[in-house]
Parts: sequence; C-alpha cells; structure tokens
Amino acid sequence: METYQFNFQAMGCPCELRLAAADRSLANEVAVICTSESQRFESKYSRYLTDSVTSQVNNASGLHPVTIDPEVAAILDYSGVCYVQSEGLFDITSGVLRQLWNKNMRRLPTDSELEFYLDKVGWKKVEISANEVFLPIKGMQLDFGGVVKEYVADVLAAKARSMGIEHGLINLGGDICIIGPQPDGTPWSIGITHPTEGNSAIAIIELSEGAVTTSGGYERYFDIDGLRYSHLINPETGWPVEGLLSASVAAPTSIVAGSLTSIALLKTPEDGLRFLEECATPYFAVDQQLGYHGSLGEIRYA
Repeated sequence: METYQFNFQAMGCPCELRLAAADRSLANEVAVICTSESQRFESKYSRYLTDSVTSQVNNASGLHPVTIDPEVAAILDYSGVCYVQSEGLFDITSGVLRQLWNKNMRRLPTDSELEFYLDKVGWKKVEISANEVFLPIKGMQLDFGGVVKEYVADVLAAKARSMGIEHGLINLGGDICIIGPQPDGTPWSIGITHPTEGNSAIAIIELSEGAVTTSGGYERYFDIDGLRYSHLINPETGWPVEGLLSASVAAPTSIVAGSLTSIALLKTPEDGLRFLEECATPYFAVDQQLGYHGSLGEIRYA
C-alpha cells in the first residue's frame, strides 16, 4: 500500500490530500471526488461569487427572504450555537466590518463610521425559518468563511472513508482531518505554523484520528500609523482584537476544532486560554510573548 499526495486550490487556500491505497486508481478517484466537492462548496458559499447562496442572501438584505436548503440551514444553526457559546464574539454577520479595516486603509475609522457599520452587525437580527433566511437591514451580510472550510474538511474525510480509504489526511488550508494512522501504524506528523516566523513550524504534533485546526491573528494584518492590527474584529466594538497569536485545537471533527480556535482568538489572551481549558479539549496556544500553553496530543517543539 502506497500513500499518494494530491495538491489543489480551493476556497482561497492551498489544499492537500494524502491517501493510502492499494493502487493509484482508487486514490485518483477519491482525489477527483474530493476536489470536485471542494469546488462545489466554494461555488455555493463564496462571498466573491455573485451567484452563490451567500451573495443571494446578502444582496437581498433589507428586501426579501431567500430560500435555503437543509445544508445551509444546518450551517446557520451551527453558527448560532457558536454565537451563544462565544457570548456574541463569533458572529457570521460581522464580515461587513472588513470595509472599515483592510490593507487599503491609511487611517483609523471614525466613531460615526463605526456606528454606521456596527448597526449592520448582529446575529440576533437575522430572521431564520425552516427554509428561509432574511437580513432585515440593508447592507447586512453573512460570511460563512469561519465555518464552511472546516465543514468541507469533514465532508471530504467522510467521503474518502466511504470510498474505501482507511489511512489518509485531508488538509484544507490548515483545517486537517485524519483518516486513521499511516499504513505502517504510525501517527501523522502535523506542523503548527510559527506565528511570527513565516512558514517554519513552532511545534509538531502526532495524530492518528480526528481533526486539528490552527488559527492565528498573524495570518492577515494591516499597519496604520505604525501600529499593527489583526484581521480579527470584535463584532461588538468594531475594533481588531488583541488576543492570542495562535491557537490549535484537536477535536473529533474539523468544524468543532475550527470554531473553538476562532472563539479563543476573539477573546482576550486570558479569556481565550480560560475558554480552551473549560472546553476540556486538547489545545496548543501561543501568546503575544511567544509563551506556550496547553497540551495537544504527542507534541514536540520545533
């Protein structure tokens, strides 16, 4: 049995499949299906595509409800759970605040600008029924970016298993699902990106099952008046957060691991660490002083 590697682009990030199979034809078949599924999800949920369900809902804000299918309804339901669990910090309506904070900005937003956009933020404002969703304020937006990629990783892992893959790894831009150990029984080695030193790893973990996701405020940022601001925005204040540099979580599914890391990073460093501890799930976090916290499986420091 050999392990075959496939690389492709989807959902704005590099993706990788490592599939162990008795022959390459099965690995190729699984890779084709997984690539196609990734592209389907991107077409359906990308806010950059005018015919996606996300754009349809956003363009209808303040006008009329939009019909949704059970998959969209389930993702919205999970987003609502994350909103409650995060005490309002994980809010998929907060993407509109990106218009205040981006690399083209050369100044801080004014109070009136913050007020204007914050009025369009708020999960509790979203009206959802069994098969419809409505954004009641013109200019409101949904952004599934913090949920869908992780969900897709789980879908692809399940698809690969159903097609006969018993040993493999799905990596969608850092959202990783493990399908059993490597063929020789050893765990997979997964590098955790160093938050301040580019592509190098700050630690390496060993996993044989489940999922692991790493998120960091270091991934995207902008400088204004000599100060660096994170791309992660507090939906209650409209200002970038100053939280943990990065957080990695291991969980049974990628969507759970991803939402926990996102919530932790939206909190203050102290509250983020406390949240991860209370979740009682394996984690590894790096604070602003490059201090390490938590214990994530079999870990060795790079």
